[in-house]
Amino acid sequence: MTKSIKFGIIGCGLMGREFASAAARWLHLTDVGGKPEIVAVCDINPELNAWFSNNVPSVVQVTQDYRELLANKQVEAVYCAVPHNLHQKIYIDILAAGKHLLGEKPFGIDATANTKILKAINSKPELMVRCSSEIPYYPGAQKLVNFINSENIGEIIEVEAALLHSSDLNPDKPINWKRTEKINGEYGCMGDLGMHVLHVPLRLGWKPATVSASLVNRFRTRPDGRGGTADCKTWDNATITGHVPDAEGGFPLVLKTWRIAPGHANTWSIRVLGTKKSAFFSTQNPRQWQFMEYKGGAQTWQIEDLGFQSLFPTISAGIFEFGFSDAIQQMWAAFINEIVGGNARGFHCVTPIEAAEQHAILTAALIAGKTGTVSNVTYSK
Repeated sequence: MTKSIKFGIIGCGLMGREFASAAARWLHLTDVGGKPEIVAVCDINPELNAWFSNNVPSVVQVTQDYRELLANKQVEAVYCAVPHNLHQKIYIDILAAGKHLLGEKPFGIDATANTKILKAINSKPELMVRCSSEIPYYPGAQKLVNFINSENIGEIIEVEAALLHSSDLNPDKPINWKRTEKINGEYGCMGDLGMHVLHVPLRLGWKPATVSASLVNRFRTRPDGRGGTADCKTWDNATITGHVPDAEGGFPLVLKTWRIAPGHANTWSIRVLGTKKSAFFSTQNPRQWQFMEYKGGAQTWQIEDLGFQSLFPTISAGIFEFGFSDAIQQMWAAFINEIVGGNARGFHCVTPIEAAEQHAILTAALIAGKTGTVSNVTYSK
């Protein structure tokens, strides 16, 4: 039996509509155990609400007040995709209303907000709470994770994870909330992209003890959309270098969160170099992953064409291509599978603890980057 989970969406913008698209294609999946039914939506923009009214027949409640949505007893779970400054208040209210929650990263505008959200989560252990991060659901990323978990790669030499895009390369692009410190937070690009680059390293247990950081604010003003200019105080690009301790002395973990990366539309990548085996995946080549085994002699990277090999099985044949909307749907399948009692086929969405670990790393990186020092990372007990 497939259990229907009735959802509300708070924040009907880009990612809210991606969820609606994934839900509309749920018959694409063959073995999840549950399915989403979007019954309520909320956004302060009436045009976004109207998009749902016009395109999602299951929606029976449309409101500009999220508290009305939370009072709806039909709603069992909520997807919340709102600016970072609203996370603390709205996430806590969602939990108080007794709804399961998939929230957007960074799960609080800063570490203080995240701590308060985590406290609210701990008071509601019966609820399923996860953080959104879809890109590691690409087949190549999954292949790399399984390779690292099942193979003896030797001593780790270095790990690099990156999310690079060029959405802010144009200096004439009008300012938006992601370039506004009061709304986006002092993390800047790190808060926007950090969970994406940390999802796999944290899942594999690679937690840096110290970090240094190079923070770049390349465009300090932008058009304000009203004929004038506005100050941009948030960081455009961040390159964080952490030291991950291990029994052999540790290794560097390099994290890149760049909103100004010429030539990159939206590239996620991870590279793991070991003394015996290495692996690499990038969404620039989404059908393929690379690996190398070293036994002395030639060092030869091998490339495997994966086709459509998703975590949750689908009706698509393996010869077809996997894309971003498929990764979104796989993430949602993992979340809903956990709600109905499954184990997300071994790769659940980002947990609240992992989101808190992200905050610990980004907070230390912010200090390190602003002061030009190496900062200790303080993780919550």
